[in-house]
Amino acid sequence: QVQLVESGGGLVQAGGSLRLSCAASGRSFSMFALGWFRQDPGKEREFVAAINWSGGRTYYADSVKDRFTISRDNAKNTVYLQMNSLKPEETAVYYCAATISIHTRVKITTGEYDYWGQGTQVTVSS
Repeated sequence: QVQLVESGGGLVQAGGSLRLSCAASGRSFSMFALGWFRQDPGKEREFVAAINWSGGRTYYADSVKDRFTISRDNAKNTVYLQMNSLKPEETAVYYCAATISIHTRVKITTGEYDYWGQGTQVTVSS
């Protein structure tokens, strides 16, 4: 069983930065495709960023492109989301997700992921 634990959320002013981390248990981390999603209460969970198993391919939602960066450290079994120039409308619970996949293609829909973390709250004040 794979467990994902997010950290790094918190309260930040608009225009500020946060770095989220997601630590994974298990020995197959290097074979995981990984992603970050976010969800506001009453809304559907939406895609934010994804990275493939090798780290050689990444993909971002248009709304976060050029401000957010996803990366991974296989030695630490951890995926990161660096978020810069945050906006109040990006207040949400942020979730990391994983699935075993050694394909080049990244995964950008919730249905493509098998494992989810419990989420970390990000609040951006105006």
